[in-house]
Amino acid sequence: MVVDQEFQQRLTTWRHAFHRLPETGFEEFNTAEKVARVLQGFGLEVHRDIGGTGLVASLTVGEGRGIIGLRADMDALNIAEQAPGRQHASQIAGKMHACGHDGHMAMVLGAAELLCTRRDFNGTVRFIFQPAEEHGRGAKAMMADGLFERFPVDAIYGAHNMPGMPAGHIATRVGGIMASEDNFVIRIQGKGTHAARPHMGIDPMVIGAQIVLALQTIVSRNLDPSLPAVISCTEFITDGIRNAIPTHVTIKGDTRSYSPEVQQLLETRMREICMGVCAMHGATCEFEYTHEFAPTVNWADNTAFAVAAARNVVGEQAVDGEVSPMMISEDFGAFMQKVPGNFVFIGNGAPGEAGATPLHNACYDFNDAILGIGARYFAEVIRISLPR
Repeated sequence: MVVDQEFQQRLTTWRHAFHRLPETGFEEFNTAEKVARVLQGFGLEVHRDIGGTGLVASLTVGEGRGIIGLRADMDALNIAEQAPGRQHASQIAGKMHACGHDGHMAMVLGAAELLCTRRDFNGTVRFIFQPAEEHGRGAKAMMADGLFERFPVDAIYGAHNMPGMPAGHIATRVGGIMASEDNFVIRIQGKGTHAARPHMGIDPMVIGAQIVLALQTIVSRNLDPSLPAVISCTEFITDGIRNAIPTHVTIKGDTRSYSPEVQQLLETRMREICMGVCAMHGATCEFEYTHEFAPTVNWADNTAFAVAAARNVVGEQAVDGEVSPMMISEDFGAFMQKVPGNFVFIGNGAPGEAGATPLHNACYDFNDAILGIGARYFAEVIRISLPR
């Protein structure tokens, strides 16, 4: 028990150090150096500057040829922390670990310590620390820099804390567990005029309103009801004033789905609707659609390993192997387009309990009580994936 308490304290110390000095995407220089020093303290060789600030360390035990990757994300968010009295609160103005990546790093570092100490597997494990997850750019940057060519893996595993789920519960599923995220920008050019003389202009406000409503018919009327998707318009920007109808309206937002076919359908129908409505009113339209995050799609064999490892760590009652998919997005999906793998949610705290504050909230904090669970889960994935 003393050893477990000391281990938990180390995990907490690492996590709080990361939390105090958050760094955002592709700027995780000090964070990466802290991670590297811990890994080097375990006797591991660290390879730096992969895809920017990413790093990889490898541990080989025995003569097994299997290679498994464990990934943690490192970046914080541009959110000002609101946590008076929190001793480990962010010391960087306007930045904080509001998504728990500080905890994810501590868990994978904890798994590295356990595996270096126990050496209860046969093969190679790679500890992968990724920058810029929040941008949806870090995984692609690491792969473009030769991640899997320089450090090949047979499979990769990741995890994310989940507020609203009981602390320490682990949930996953075969297939799509998190959605893609595609962003869109719709630029409408009408003809501005005095608010009292609308017949003299072409009102882009009315056109934009019609487009916002029309876009909602795509999911309800063009998409198979069994296929989940979301289209959300989140910004409506004009260059008008109170007594002047504007010339320009810009609409921004994003879509979520689980397959390339649905992504293509959404993009095609959105473009057709925007162009058609604008043409109907004599306005012009520019439509941009970009793919930001790939869907996170778990592989069946790796999910079986993940569920088995989770049950060994937290017990069968605390594991859900058929969790409902969520429309949130995660950069880990890009890795699983290249290599097999699995992603799990680890409960951060049920509603009303510590750890239930939502992600990306200025009051959020990672629940230190689940650090050891995450570390042991990752270590157990390696133990059963690469048996002696």
